[in-house]
Amino acid sequence: MFEELLARPPFSLKQAEKEAMMLGAMNDLAARHYANCPGYARIVDAAWGGLRRWERLADIPFLPVTIFKEQELSSSSSRAIVMRSSGTTGQVPSRIVVDDETAGRQSAALVATFRHVLGERRLPFLAIDSKSVLVETGLTARGAGVLGMMKFGAKTVFALDAALTPDLDAIRRFAAANGGVPFLIFGFTFLVWSKLYQAFADGEIDLSNAVLVHSGGWKKLESEKVSNPEFRAALGRRFGITRIYNFYGFVEQIGSVFLEGEDGLLYPPNFTEVIVRRPGTWEPAAIGEEGVIQTLSLLPTSYPGHSVLTEDIGVIETVDSGAGGRLGKALRIVGRAPKTELRGCSDVVAASVAA
Repeated sequence: MFEELLARPPFSLKQAEKEAMMLGAMNDLAARHYANCPGYARIVDAAWGGLRRWERLADIPFLPVTIFKEQELSSSSSRAIVMRSSGTTGQVPSRIVVDDETAGRQSAALVATFRHVLGERRLPFLAIDSKSVLVETGLTARGAGVLGMMKFGAKTVFALDAALTPDLDAIRRFAAANGGVPFLIFGFTFLVWSKLYQAFADGEIDLSNAVLVHSGGWKKLESEKVSNPEFRAALGRRFGITRIYNFYGFVEQIGSVFLEGEDGLLYPPNFTEVIVRRPGTWEPAAIGEEGVIQTLSLLPTSYPGHSVLTEDIGVIETVDSGAGGRLGKALRIVGRAPKTELRGCSDVVAASVAA
């Protein structure tokens, strides 16, 4: 089923059809992890009364995202790497077991999703990051993001040195050499703002042919009172960039990215899904009601990350609106969930794993 969903345009399925197609595959994935990951099996037994065939996507067992900081859960007997999240100093990073099968699914999913906005040809690529992010000890989410976008780029230029200082001459040379054709810029949102936007004055450099893809770092921008609409307007005014695409994703489900549409909302592609849940009861919220975001993905086969309750608050704004040719659910991120809202779910799971 994953291959069939992958072969279709990434946002082309109406919600009912998408759920029907994903349900069997998600049940199969849950059964696979139950059979091959003892920690996941204990959680399902303790919190969901054991394994069965669930009748709705909303019934599929989920893990709180924090479990991946506490446990290294693996369903794979093959050679695998352990990826880690890009936690700040003092934070415990998540550890994600990725084997060749899961890595292949992640790569194919990224290509299918971003082809929607980047096209078929590889574009000259300006990475708003340092080359050193690719060779740090242990592959981080930031490094994986750069590596993933390099699949779409050619003649990659890194805009920052190892100390994350902008190389203004390198940026100017890249713009002069590639400014006459479409090109790709990628970076984590706060780096794009602090290292690219703030390094130049309005009109100083022309990046109007860029397709800018960015993600993460919104908490720091919000502390500077910079919203997503303000971010987009500022990049347009300073550089002439009009094709700007934010995406939502995280290392616990790497490869499963929700891509921003022209309406500013985030859309899960065919092989992923989003459910918003009411804190405390954990029942699915209604359309337009804020709650904690759960994401489902057909990508993870080497670890039980197929159904994850995040620490983010969001709201499903519309379903099957067709805005910009996109069907399915349209998500708006509101912010981070208070820790108190997640304790009930996390405590049950923590006790299950420890048992």
